[in-house]
Amino acid sequence: MQLTNRSNRLLRPAKPWFVYASLFLALLLDYVPFGSHPGIPNWAALVLVFWCIREPVYIGMGMGFFLGVMIDIGRGTAMGEHALAYVILAFIANGLARRIMWFPSLLQALHVLPMLLLAQLVMACVRAFGGNGFPEWVFFLPSFVSAVLWLPLTYLLLLPQFQPIDRDENRPI
Repeated sequence: MQLTNRSNRLLRPAKPWFVYASLFLALLLDYVPFGSHPGIPNWAALVLVFWCIREPVYIGMGMGFFLGVMIDIGRGTAMGEHALAYVILAFIANGLARRIMWFPSLLQALHVLPMLLLAQLVMACVRAFGGNGFPEWVFFLPSFVSAVLWLPLTYLLLLPQFQPIDRDENRPI
């Protein structure tokens, strides 16, 4: 079984407006009230990790802090709970970006899973220190769902970069 899914096509650089628009859309998806259904992925964390790995020049710990504060405000959680977790998540993702990019998408998902679990563990510890107690195992289910969604999300977010700037029938690339 071959795990590589490398393409012969070259990627154009990501447009900064597309990076920020996808993060804004992920933030809006996190604001949707799904109730207490387990397994709803943390969209902002997933897209944050993706762009921290793919475009560490544009996205880093500052954006992680901003997104975390916005999630804290929108969900009404303890101020700084998501912000602390997202800053740690962005720091690790930026540090491992060059390593993770060497792997195909399936193995990238296996690298992203521990990062997302660590971020949720940080949020669980903040809640426990706040007096809510440590959550059950279902609390960590969104990390696994997010790791499964890594492959389609990668394809979706890289799709605008696959388009050629200008088509030339005499040029092979």
